Amino acid sequence: MDAQSSVVNINSTNTRFEFGANWQAFLNCLNEERIAKAEESLIDNLGLATLNGLRFLDIGSGSGLFSLVARRLGAVVYSFDYDKNSVECTKYLRQKFFSDDSKWIIEQGSVLDQKYMASLGKFDIVYSWGVLHHTGEMWKAIDYACQSVKVNGHFYIAIYNDEAGASRRWKKVKRLYNNSGKLIRSVLISYTFLKVWSITMVKDLIHHKNLLKSWSSYNVHRGMSPWYDIIDWVGGYPFEVAKPDEIFNFLKDRGFRLEKLKTCIGPGCNEYVFKKVKS
Repeated sequence: MDAQSSVVNINSTNTRFEFGANWQAFLNCLNEERIAKAEESLIDNLGLATLNGLRFLDIGSGSGLFSLVARRLGAVVYSFDYDKNSVECTKYLRQKFFSDDSKWIIEQGSVLDQKYMASLGKFDIVYSWGVLHHTGEMWKAIDYACQSVKVNGHFYIAIYNDEAGASRRWKKVKRLYNNSGKLIRSVLISYTFLKVWSITMVKDLIHHKNLLKSWSSYNVHRGMSPWYDIIDWVGGYPFEVAKPDEIFNFLKDRGFRLEKLKTCIGPGCNEYVFKKVKS
């Protein structure tokens, strides 16, 4: 349900969620266990034992967690985000774990800036988890992002699932959140917490005698935090969605073959790993 960060339309006047502030708070709970889970998920989904020597582009680096993981796995990493606070989060992790490292570059930039994207060159892995649907121009963002992938390289993205009417209702909630004060925001977060977690917690209490079993083990999924993911979900705006077949056909036409697909039930992201098979 989480979004990695935003690289929003630089020409858009739409209300925008401050992703970076949420990621700064998330870093307070980042530990080795979460980093290890993130590393495990990246390796598992890419199907690679190591990233040693590979060029890795993190579009919308957010907290910087997956840039950190890629660097620890041996990749030469290039990270960028539109959000200044997200850029600072990523720089903080580089300073903490890879101080003055020339193989990890971090910048502020937009995936919708075609000249900027072209200037970065080609990469073995282009990673953008829960980002491109927050740009305000999702299909253009996917198009520009996939152009950075080398032939035989991987394109790993996560895009919000199209739930038709439910997606339209969530879009209204997100717009309201970003146009409201603290009281309304607190109400919306509380509502979402109950909607997303109440049934799971009741089941955990009945079957495991532990109300917080699933909540406590949430970091098994990409090393993330359930609380900051809720805030990210409620606030994440701009907001666009797509059906799996739409993503598949769009990238097939651009020379990509689907290697792995993980779909979700209900609100959240479908995960895709594509391989570029022709230029």
